[in-house]
Amino acid sequence: MTELSISTGTGVFDAMAAGPAGGRPVLLLHGFPQTGLVWRRQIAALAAHGYRAVAPDQRGYSPGVRPQRLEDYRISRLVDDVVAISEELGWTTFDLVGHDWGGAVAWWTAHAHPGRVRTLAVVSTPHPGALATALRTDPDQRARSRYMIDWREAPATEERMLAQDAQELRGFYAGKVPHDSAEAYVRHLSRPGALTAALNWYRAGRPDGAIGAVDVPTLYVWSTRDSAFGPVAAQETGRWVDGPYRFETLQGVSHWIPEEAPETLSRLLLEHLRARGEC
Repeated sequence: MTELSISTGTGVFDAMAAGPAGGRPVLLLHGFPQTGLVWRRQIAALAAHGYRAVAPDQRGYSPGVRPQRLEDYRISRLVDDVVAISEELGWTTFDLVGHDWGGAVAWWTAHAHPGRVRTLAVVSTPHPGALATALRTDPDQRARSRYMIDWREAPATEERMLAQDAQELRGFYAGKVPHDSAEAYVRHLSRPGALTAALNWYRAGRPDGAIGAVDVPTLYVWSTRDSAFGPVAAQETGRWVDGPYRFETLQGVSHWIPEEAPETLSRLLLEHLRARGEC
């Protein structure tokens, strides 16, 4: 595993990478409140099978790309980052993987740039259209998503999350994320401006337009103990994929699938990639 600095027109993204330079490229996008470190087990598995796996710390998480304006965290800017990173890496096409907010960015990227995305794999996060449907029709999903209102509107959210040795922030990871990873996330997000930048993803406002169905080969992995995304949105997601689609449900696993069920997720990713050609 190596560390990369990926220079783009917006700034420098920090990243983790492994695998042969000429291997089939896979870009992995993390969510909140984590970094590219969340993918370390999947990066190792992909590299061992000849893939070139890169997991950047996304906008706001990389100190070199931490704008102050809320509008700079809109989904269109986050999608632009994916394209800029891939171009800097010399990738004309790539397999795209995302979890949590990284999953949302992955859905939008596959919709906006289907010619670039060879395959799509999304962990936990339903298609945005499916989530919107669930929020309109499902009281359970509305209750699960209520936390976002607080994070968007409460000006003291950062102070609260970091108070008492980041007790609230640590609570996200407790019992589900390896201790060393959890400590790395807390250290990273405790640095000046980092947690505010991460929360700006929630505060940036609605997308500029509507998203339609994606038509690239797609794997969607959801877990039954996900506190953020319920079964209605998960089951609705297949209606928003026009290409080949595989839906996998992990029983008894929480939202933190990449670290709570790393071997299972790595196996599913490798099966998904192999189904669309050799490395």
